[in-house]
Amino acid sequence: MTQLVDLTVQGFTAALASDAPAPGGGSSAAAAGAAGAALLGMVARLTVGKEKYRTAWEEMGTVAHHADDIRKRLLELVDEDTRAFDAIVAARKLPKETPDQKAARLKAIDAATLLATTVPMQTASFAVKALSLAPTAAEKGNPNAASDAFVGALLLAAAVEGALANVRINLPGISDEAMSVGFRQDAEDLAKRMAEAMVEVRKTAKARGLTE
Repeated sequence: MTQLVDLTVQGFTAALASDAPAPGGGSSAAAAGAAGAALLGMVARLTVGKEKYRTAWEEMGTVAHHADDIRKRLLELVDEDTRAFDAIVAARKLPKETPDQKAARLKAIDAATLLATTVPMQTASFAVKALSLAPTAAEKGNPNAASDAFVGALLLAAAVEGALANVRINLPGISDEAMSVGFRQDAEDLAKRMAEAMVEVRKTAKARGLTE
């Protein structure tokens, strides 16, 4: 089976545009996050090795290293999200003629729903980790790539918000109330961290004339 991340951009967007319910928003959020992390890595590499930015080499080297690791994980989550959705569809198709079948089906749906909530939560978490690098990339990175740092941050913010939307839409299907509450609290924390990072990024973007 072809993985989504092995498709061309044209192929991936065509899959999104089809009448199939997956891939959808969750995989798109992970892909956007991977692109955002990639841009931060690019900004870092356009800084390291340039003599005039020598004082930022160490920090930007760290940005590149972490951005690379996060990008790889977010790319994995592109396909994991679609597989999680497919698991819910498969669970709902299980037979429900007998009490035992009904119990097995309900158990499968619960497990699949938990997975379909956990995967986008991971996407949001890794995207926030990458976004935490963005203020440094925007402020200390090569100013010629300032717009790239800003776009990277915007993509990561979209990845966080999109992934958290997919978390929240699944919460009513989580049968364990304590677990549902935990997911919601984690989502609120990640949303807060995203907003805080974007405040810093937007300050730098405005100072560089990228926004009004």
